[in-house]
This record gives sequence, C-alpha cells and structure tokens, in this order.
Amino acid sequence: DKELNFPEVSEVDVIRHYTNLSDKNYGLDKGFYPLGSCTMKYNPKINEDVAKYDGFANVHPLQSESTVQGSLQVMYELEKSLCEIAGMDKFTLHPAAGAHGEITGIMLIKAYHDKNKDTKRNKIIVPDSAHGTNPATAAMAGYSIVEIKSTENGLVDLEALKAAVGEDTAGLMLTNPNTLGLYDRGV
Repeated sequence: DKELNFPEVSEVDVIRHYTNLSDKNYGLDKGFYPLGSCTMKYNPKINEDVAKYDGFANVHPLQSESTVQGSLQVMYELEKSLCEIAGMDKFTLHPAAGAHGEITGIMLIKAYHDKNKDTKRNKIIVPDSAHGTNPATAAMAGYSIVEIKSTENGLVDLEALKAAVGEDTAGLMLTNPNTLGLYDRGV
C-alpha cells in the first residue's frame, strides 16, 4: 500500500482556497458580457424566484390537468402577450432553449413552405455574426445556407442581404442582438 501524500491543511484554508478560485469565475453579476445570443445574458433575479414557486417548480407532466390550471393560465396569458407584442397570431412555448427554439423555428418555416407546395425555397440566409448553431440547424432541416457578411461595424450588410434574397429563399435566421452583442436597428 502506498501512502497518499496530501498536504495537511485546515478546513478554513480549504474553504478560502475554493472561495478564491470561485472569485475567478466570470458572470453577469461581475460585469458586461457581450454575447447577445448567448445563454449568459441578464435575466432579472425575480425571474429565478418566480420559477421556484411551487406551482411551477413542482409541476409534473403526468399530473391531472385539474391540478395545474394556474400554470396553464400563466402560459396562456404569456402566449397572448407575446402574440400581441410580436404582432403574431400564434406563439409556442414548447422550445426549452436556444438551439431547440432554432430548430422549432426552422421546422415551422419548412412546414409552411411544404404546406404551400413551395419546393423551390431551399435556402436559409444566415449572417456571419450568427451563432454557430444557426447554419447547423438550417442544414439539419435540409436547407442550403447562404452566409451574409457583416459590415465593418459588425452589423448585417443590408445590400448583401437584399442581393441574397430570391425566389429560392425560405427564410432568414437572425439573432438580435447578434453574437457580438450589437443590436442591429437596420434590419
């Protein structure tokens, strides 16, 4: 048997060591994080408190509908509000995260064109400032990708965008603010 050669340190020294290491982590509570399309964006702290309410945190998908009416009402009201804000007829809260939302959106675009028997629309326009999952998601749905270059300011080149749009364009994947953290007012 070999004896392990660990240094002898007190509990408080171990706590201080790991606390100091944790201070080296970067997060939104410490400063600006420019990736506009990234998960690490500012969310008000109250959102975390609300998400922990028993009526949300302890809901199970197999529960009887009669026991989750409060949660269903909140989701219904949220969908209505998002429709009004976005000027849309319908909304979905189904996607659980960013890439899941991307594939849902692309699948909706594809379903729309398929329903209308519009088979010539086989390209998705993606700015070069897009998150890497954007072209991957569009390709997964069977689309060809047309990349649009950004201007020197990091925004979508509107002339290049206009030139890229054609009869074969199925849609545009655009994150605003973009991955550079820039809000593109021109789009």
